[in-house]
Amino acid sequence: MTARTMNFPPLKNDTLLKAIKGEKIERLPVWIMRQAGRHMKEFRDFRKQHSFFEICQTPSLACEVTLMPIKRYDLDAAIIFSDILVIPQALGLNVEMKEGEGPVISNPVTIENMDLLNVPGAVDRLKYVGDAITLTRHKLEGKVPLFGFTGGPWTLMGYMIEGKGSKTLSKAKKWLYSNKECAHKLLQLLTDVIIDYLVMQIKSGAQIVQIFESNADYLNEYLFDVFCKPYLKRISESVHLKLKENNIEEVPMVLFAKGSHYSLETQKDLGYDMIGIDWTISPKIPRNILGSAVAVQGNLDPCALYASEDDIRNLVKEMIKGFGTNKYVVNLGHGIYPDMEESAVEVFIDAVHKYRV
Repeated sequence: MTARTMNFPPLKNDTLLKAIKGEKIERLPVWIMRQAGRHMKEFRDFRKQHSFFEICQTPSLACEVTLMPIKRYDLDAAIIFSDILVIPQALGLNVEMKEGEGPVISNPVTIENMDLLNVPGAVDRLKYVGDAITLTRHKLEGKVPLFGFTGGPWTLMGYMIEGKGSKTLSKAKKWLYSNKECAHKLLQLLTDVIIDYLVMQIKSGAQIVQIFESNADYLNEYLFDVFCKPYLKRISESVHLKLKENNIEEVPMVLFAKGSHYSLETQKDLGYDMIGIDWTISPKIPRNILGSAVAVQGNLDPCALYASEDDIRNLVKEMIKGFGTNKYVVNLGHGIYPDMEESAVEVFIDAVHKYRV
């Protein structure tokens, strides 16, 4: 069964999808990375009853959390509640979310144990994500489109080798310099799983998908070209091909390679419909580089929401002026921080929607 045969409710707010295509819209669309998360009291209360990965792996719980910010704010998209590290879990790694530490992998990948990764059936073991997407599409009742997502190959590789977050990613980057063959082997393995995972999400009802290459800021132009570019390009091309072969309607694909301002010219030609921009670069620079070839998304500094209401509104106006209103989706330049006030989020969203298109 595919999205086409699931009788989903018709989409009422397609502003975001229209913006990506460059079609006429009445207001700019806005959503927020990590919008269903710790900054919301409802989520903090919910987490007291359920562990993080219990929520991810239980479709009804993931759906409930995904809907929380949609009920709370006037957002233009929902994103399924999940985590990029569900892929390493499906490959046989033990991933736990530890308070104060974030995700920790107790059996990280090494050169010696890489061949023990449980690749066959990995996407089948992620069926709960597809089930959560299908359930959420129905529960949304067409209010806004639903994002699916995945981590990018390099970002997943980094976590799988380091075993946790890192300030240098030196263990993973060591592979890029001293074990290139093994690095490419692992990146190829992850790329294959990511392709099938995204196709599964789209079949399940995802109306747009985003690839989070969140650790691109640890690379440089050379490393990105060698260890990211070919795999990201293959993901976009292969997903489009598999959808076409299975007569499944294509959906927009978004690439967010955090901190990768050095490779925007490269990203323009990787086959994605929209490129995410982080907060470390002036909006005019990526817009000048990318032109109208692709849509852009971003890029307010998440810390800007600590500012006064007037300052937030002014910062939003200046950001939009920099990007322009054509083929533009408003977002933060990275995920929202857990101590953010909900009132600040409301001001941000309202400022976007009040901007004259």
